[in-house]
Parts: sequence; structure tokens; C-alpha cells
Amino acid sequence: MPDIPSAPVILGDEPGSFPHSVLAERHPAIIRQVRDAFPYGPDQHRALDALLASCTEGEIEPLPADAHDRDRWVAWGMDEHTGRSWFDVPWLWSESYFYRRLLQAVGYFTPGPWQGIDPFRPFKRAELDAPGTDEELAALDDLAGRPADEQDEALLHGSLWGNRADLGFRLSAEGATAAAAAPGLVADDSDALRSLLGASGTGTLCLVADNAGRELVPDLLLVAHLLARGRIARAVLHVKPHPYYVSDATTADVVDALRRLTGARGAAAAYGHRLWAAMADGRLAVRAHPFSCAPLPYQAMPRDLREEFAAATVTVVKGDLNYRRLVGDRRWPPTTPFAAVTAHFPGPVAALRTLKSDVITGLDAGTEARLSAAEGQRWRTSGTHALIQVRG
Repeated sequence: MPDIPSAPVILGDEPGSFPHSVLAERHPAIIRQVRDAFPYGPDQHRALDALLASCTEGEIEPLPADAHDRDRWVAWGMDEHTGRSWFDVPWLWSESYFYRRLLQAVGYFTPGPWQGIDPFRPFKRAELDAPGTDEELAALDDLAGRPADEQDEALLHGSLWGNRADLGFRLSAEGATAAAAAPGLVADDSDALRSLLGASGTGTLCLVADNAGRELVPDLLLVAHLLARGRIARAVLHVKPHPYYVSDATTADVVDALRRLTGARGAAAAYGHRLWAAMADGRLAVRAHPFSCAPLPYQAMPRDLREEFAAATVTVVKGDLNYRRLVGDRRWPPTTPFAAVTAHFPGPVAALRTLKSDVITGLDAGTEARLSAAEGQRWRTSGTHALIQVRG
């Protein structure tokens, strides 16, 4: 990174650390949940057993010789890490490769009856169809009559927090007011983001999505609002080309979210129909680039993706994983300037993220000291804090 010292890449080899707990506890739990969610046959059960043994006590194994994306994973470092413990390679790489191997185990890429069946779909649908979703969407009816700046604030914070907090509150008038002084917001460059979007209605917004379900819905609402208000002319929603990290959004999840909106009542349905029409006329497009599932930081993005982001008025990067990829999954001192660690990005970029991992940049020293004194290091991973950071 230019003008700043390097920082250690985060590994999962320290017992008691957050990355270690993900590899040692969360991944085995995910294997069990996926196994229980589908009536898989003996082949899938054997493969899941083997993956469980490998990721907890074994070594990283290569993809099969006939895997369609083997060459891609070789380019992404598979040969370098084969034979090593899952805990001794970069955490970002280890996590990403776990999900690729999980898809292999359940036959997602293999011709046959389980090909293309999302192993995480039941969890995504359960969240999207939860009884409270209609109540949250009903808050849009009240928001429609509010001044434009209040709508801007409410929908931005709805997208920021996603299902971390009650979306209905975030979209309400009192919620929008409270969000402006939210104690959980550790950095707030929302004014800079609004200035980048402008009011000419001629620019393109790239939004790199994070989770599906009730986190994707407010992202779509924000896009619909910006299109309707003439803040942008076009939006490009970047999603994952295949299931990833349990809840990450794919094109199928975008369709599910749009159907959920169009099937709702009142203002929510109107938002949904406007988004549906925007898809039809090209004002809203969906991209699913293979690099979206790469175990690498965005600094290593390929040329075609770099050119697309360079042409955007601003790229909004959503969520914790995308933040780690944006700034580099390293143990940066929290006061490391956000502009410095994102200098590689080819255009203006904004990060909207709730804090669910150790990586953090762009804090002032006073904020860091206050958080650490009150909560130790838990504030980095608890999901109770969030940030809006911009590099123009």
C-alpha cells in the first residue's frame, strides 16, 4: 500500500481469536446445518464428512482435476496452499475455499440432480419470508410522505444496517433522526457520499452487494430511491455468481427479493414494480463476475472489473467481507487512513459496513480509544457498530 507501512495478513492460527473460532466452530456448524437442510444421498454425506474432517483436523486438498474452475483456483493460490493446515493460510483464502469445497461436496457443480441447488437457500428464504418482514416494509408507507432529505437518510441507514436492526425503525421518521447521531456509527462520511451522487441524474452507481434476504431488500430500496430522485441514471448491482458465505446474494436472491417487494402492499409494492421496470429497460443491471468469489483483495481485481468500477460515478461496497477485500484483510492499526488503503481502487468508492471482523481503518484516535476502553476489542466483531467511509 502506498505511503503506509504494511500490516500482517490475518490468519486463523491463534486459538481464541475471531478467525480461529470461525474456522474451528462456525464452519463445522455450517456443514451440519447444510446436511440437515436437504435429503442428500450417501455420496453427499460422505463428502461432507470428509470436508468436516479436513477443515478441522486435516490439510487443504486441491480441487478435482475435472473441476470447471480448477485453473482459476490455481491462479488464486490453490497449489501454494495445498497440504497446509486451514488455520495456517490467510483467513480470507481459507474461508473462501471452504465454501468452494462445500459446494463441491453437495454436488452443486456436478452434472446430476443436485447441480445448481443452492445449499443455503432454505436459510435465505426463511429470513426473507419471516413474519416481521411485512411489518418492516409497511414503514415505507409513512416514509413516502416525508421530505426528500429524510428519505435519503432513512434509506441510506436502512441499507447500512440491513437486518442488524429493525428495518421498520430505520425507515421511520424517528429512526432517520436517531440514525444521524447513532452511537454505533464509528465513522460517518455520508455527506461525502451524497455529494458524489450529486443531482444531475447522469451517473452510474455500482453497488457491490453483501447478503441476501432482509439485507438485500434495503439495498434495492436505496437504488430505487436514487433512480426515482434522479440522483443516478443507472445502477449496476454486483452479486455472487454462485452461493457463497451462506447468505451472500446471487442473482436468484435478487429475483426473490424483487418478488417479495412486488408481492407486498402499499409503497413497498410500488418500489418493487419500479425496480422490476428498471431491470427491463436497463436502468438497473445485475453483474455476477467470477472475481466476486475470489479469495483475494480487490487490489488484485482483473482488468475488466477494474474498468467497470473506474467508469462508475461511485462504487458502494456493502458489508464486512467486501470491506475486508477492499482494504486488505490485514491487522491494520485502526487509525490507518481509509483513503490510503483504498488508493488502489480505480474510482470513487464508499464502504457501508457493520463491524463483524477485526479489520478496521479510518478511525480517529479518540474514537478508537473510547471504543476500546468501553468494550475491549469486542466492538470490532460484535455487529453493534457500523461505518460509512468514502474515498472520492
